[in-house]
Amino acid sequence: MGFTHLDSSGNVAMVDVSGKPGTMRSARASGYIVMQPETVELLSRDALPKGNVLTTAKIAGIMAAKNTAHLVPLCHQLNLSWADIVFDVGHDRISIVATVKTQEATGVEMEALTAVSVAALTIYDMCKAVDKSMEIGGIRLEEKTGGKHSVTAGYRPRTSILVLSDSISSGSAVDRSGKVLREGFEAAGCPVGEVRVLADNRDEIAAVVDEWVSEGVELIVTSGGTGLGPRDVTVDALLPKFSRKLPGIEQALFSWGQGKIKTAMLSRLAAGMVGSTLVICLPGSVGAAKDSLEVLVPAVFHAFAMMKGEGHS
Repeated sequence: MGFTHLDSSGNVAMVDVSGKPGTMRSARASGYIVMQPETVELLSRDALPKGNVLTTAKIAGIMAAKNTAHLVPLCHQLNLSWADIVFDVGHDRISIVATVKTQEATGVEMEALTAVSVAALTIYDMCKAVDKSMEIGGIRLEEKTGGKHSVTAGYRPRTSILVLSDSISSGSAVDRSGKVLREGFEAAGCPVGEVRVLADNRDEIAAVVDEWVSEGVELIVTSGGTGLGPRDVTVDALLPKFSRKLPGIEQALFSWGQGKIKTAMLSRLAAGMVGSTLVICLPGSVGAAKDSLEVLVPAVFHAFAMMKGEGHS
């Protein structure tokens, strides 16, 4: 993996997260400050010259979490939902744990690490008058959840992609959305068996889906044929086959698409089960393919754990 904060020319660049959906994300970081046992004893009795050390350090750490983007140049400015710091006072050290949460498009590990760092520095500042031997260390990320990192493990379905387009099928246009979808699902760990291009023909669409279902393909993603034109027949061909509709997937795709382009409301997205195969019908544009990957991957993979009886956790 390359450095995300460098562009193709090697110049420093902020990561563009405008194409990612906001989700619940959290991070927990830890560290410690070592000091003389006598300093710990004074701190525990609030007997240090500058007053209540841990209360001040907690406030400082929370403020630092909220201002991380002003301290670390390429961090995104995030609206934090919650931040907290807990101290464990030992014989010769104080352990620090910071937890931060947000509902944004990128993670909060830097906010948690900054909170620990500034809390430790505040303790140092408030105790330095009586202890010149203090040492800060062990600052590290303990846990990060949310976004794609929260569901990195787990089952990955056998996948095939069906591109519906008269122009691509005839050779007068080049498939781009199918390529994007293949690369996206393969990057997520899915074995992608085939990307097939068909003209907008109801019978052929239904036949290919039946073929793949019979072959044990577990996830079928179609691209194209979801609009209002007379040749947009993908949804019409597949809806009658659904034994179960999955409106949650449809709503998530609709919501994300309409948040970026108003004409997304005109697409007839569809998702449902054909036997034990999950079928998702997407618009045919490259932008729609990229947006759909942001919404679906990796959350949709949990459907296969549910179908195998593994529950919702």
